[in-house]
Amino acid sequence: MSGSSEIDRPDPPVNNGLVINGGTHYVGNQAIGNHAQAFSGSVTLQPQAAARTAELLALVEQLLSEHQASLTDPEATTRELRRLREELDEEEPQPTVLRRALDRLTEFVQPVTPLVVAVGELAQTVRGALGA
Repeated sequence: MSGSSEIDRPDPPVNNGLVINGGTHYVGNQAIGNHAQAFSGSVTLQPQAAARTAELLALVEQLLSEHQASLTDPEATTRELRRLREELDEEEPQPTVLRRALDRLTEFVQPVTPLVVAVGELAQTVRGALGA
Protein backbone atom coordinates (compact mmCIF):
# COMPACT_ATOMS: atom_id res chain seq x y z
CA MET A 1 0.00 0.00 0.00
CA SER A 2 2.41 2.59 -1.15
CA GLY A 3 1.38 6.25 -1.03
CA SER A 4 -1.36 5.69 1.52
CA SER A 5 -1.74 8.39 4.14
CA GLU A 6 -2.48 7.83 7.77
CA ILE A 7 -6.21 8.03 8.49
CA ASP A 8 -7.22 10.45 11.21
CA ARG A 9 -9.24 8.53 13.73
CA PRO A 10 -11.04 10.16 16.60
CA ASP A 11 -9.87 9.30 20.08
CA PRO A 12 -11.95 6.58 21.69
CA PRO A 13 -14.68 7.88 23.99
CA VAL A 14 -13.64 8.39 27.59
CA ASN A 15 -15.86 7.03 30.33
CA ASN A 16 -15.93 9.64 33.09
CA GLY A 17 -18.27 7.49 35.12
CA LEU A 18 -17.61 5.57 38.26
CA VAL A 19 -17.58 1.80 38.57
CA ILE A 20 -17.60 0.09 41.96
CA ASN A 21 -17.59 -3.67 42.19
CA GLY A 22 -18.24 -5.89 45.20
CA GLY A 23 -18.19 -5.24 48.91
CA THR A 24 -19.67 -2.37 50.85
CA HIS A 25 -18.80 1.17 49.90
CA TYR A 26 -19.46 4.37 51.75
CA VAL A 27 -19.35 7.28 49.39
CA GLY A 28 -19.20 10.95 50.23
CA ASN A 29 -19.36 13.87 47.87
CA GLN A 30 -18.32 13.00 44.34
CA ALA A 31 -17.85 14.84 41.12
CA ILE A 32 -17.36 13.03 37.84
CA GLY A 33 -16.73 14.39 34.37
CA ASN A 34 -15.00 17.29 32.74
CA HIS A 35 -14.56 20.24 35.08
CA ALA A 36 -16.67 18.53 37.76
CA GLN A 37 -16.44 19.75 41.33
CA ALA A 38 -17.67 18.37 44.62
CA PHE A 39 -18.09 20.52 47.69
CA SER A 40 -18.48 19.54 51.27
CA GLY A 41 -19.66 21.65 54.11
CA SER A 42 -22.58 22.32 56.34
CA VAL A 43 -26.04 22.54 54.87
CA THR A 44 -28.07 25.46 56.18
CA LEU A 45 -30.93 27.62 55.05
CA GLN A 46 -30.19 31.23 54.27
CA PRO A 47 -32.27 33.69 56.35
CA GLN A 48 -34.61 34.61 53.47
CA ALA A 49 -35.21 30.95 52.56
CA ALA A 50 -35.67 30.05 56.23
CA ALA A 51 -38.35 32.74 56.60
CA ARG A 52 -40.16 31.57 53.46
CA THR A 53 -39.92 27.94 54.63
CA ALA A 54 -41.40 28.83 58.03
CA GLU A 55 -44.20 30.74 56.31
CA LEU A 56 -45.00 27.78 54.05
CA LEU A 57 -44.84 25.29 56.94
CA ALA A 58 -47.41 27.41 58.80
CA LEU A 59 -49.62 27.54 55.71
CA VAL A 60 -49.42 23.75 55.23
CA GLU A 61 -50.31 23.20 58.90
CA GLN A 62 -53.29 25.56 58.59
CA LEU A 63 -54.49 23.81 55.42
CA LEU A 64 -54.03 20.41 57.06
CA SER A 65 -56.35 21.41 59.89
CA GLU A 66 -58.90 22.83 57.44
CA HIS A 67 -58.88 19.83 55.09
CA GLN A 68 -58.15 16.99 57.49
CA ALA A 69 -61.39 15.18 56.63
CA SER A 70 -60.45 15.08 52.93
CA LEU A 71 -57.11 13.37 53.47
CA THR A 72 -56.72 9.63 53.08
CA ASP A 73 -54.42 9.37 56.11
CA PRO A 74 -54.40 12.60 58.11
CA GLU A 75 -52.29 11.12 60.94
CA ALA A 76 -49.51 10.03 58.57
CA THR A 77 -49.64 13.42 56.86
CA THR A 78 -49.26 15.25 60.17
CA ARG A 79 -46.49 12.88 61.25
CA GLU A 80 -44.55 13.46 58.02
CA LEU A 81 -44.90 17.22 58.34
CA ARG A 82 -43.55 16.93 61.90
CA ARG A 83 -40.57 14.89 60.61
CA LEU A 84 -39.87 17.53 57.99
CA ARG A 85 -40.04 20.33 60.55
CA GLU A 86 -37.75 18.42 62.95
CA GLU A 87 -35.17 17.85 60.22
CA LEU A 88 -35.31 21.48 59.16
CA ASP A 89 -34.70 22.45 62.80
CA GLU A 90 -31.49 20.40 62.88
CA GLU A 91 -28.21 22.30 62.85
CA GLU A 92 -27.26 20.52 59.61
CA PRO A 93 -30.39 19.11 57.94
CA GLN A 94 -29.75 16.05 55.78
CA PRO A 95 -30.87 16.55 52.16
CA THR A 96 -31.83 12.89 51.75
CA VAL A 97 -34.09 13.01 54.83
CA LEU A 98 -35.66 16.25 53.60
CA ARG A 99 -36.24 14.82 50.11
CA ARG A 100 -37.88 11.68 51.52
CA ALA A 101 -40.13 13.69 53.86
CA LEU A 102 -41.14 16.09 51.08
CA ASP A 103 -41.87 13.23 48.68
CA ARG A 104 -44.01 11.41 51.25
CA LEU A 105 -45.81 14.60 52.24
CA THR A 106 -46.54 15.29 48.57
CA GLU A 107 -48.08 11.82 48.22
CA PHE A 108 -50.22 12.18 51.35
CA VAL A 109 -51.81 15.49 50.32
CA GLN A 110 -52.72 14.46 46.77
CA PRO A 111 -56.51 14.53 47.18
CA VAL A 112 -56.55 18.18 48.33
CA THR A 113 -55.57 20.77 45.72
CA PRO A 114 -54.73 23.66 48.10
CA LEU A 115 -52.42 21.34 50.04
CA VAL A 116 -50.81 20.04 46.85
CA VAL A 117 -50.01 23.62 45.83
CA ALA A 118 -48.70 24.62 49.28
CA VAL A 119 -46.58 21.48 49.69
CA GLY A 120 -45.26 21.94 46.15
CA GLU A 121 -44.13 25.48 47.00
CA LEU A 122 -42.61 24.24 50.26
CA ALA A 123 -40.73 21.48 48.44
CA GLN A 124 -39.47 23.89 45.81
CA THR A 125 -38.27 26.35 48.46
CA VAL A 126 -36.51 23.71 50.56
CA ARG A 127 -34.92 21.95 47.62
CA GLY A 128 -33.79 25.22 46.10
CA ALA A 129 -32.30 26.45 49.36
CA LEU A 130 -30.54 23.22 50.29
CA GLY A 131 -29.91 21.63 46.94
CA ALA A 132 -32.04 18.76 48.24
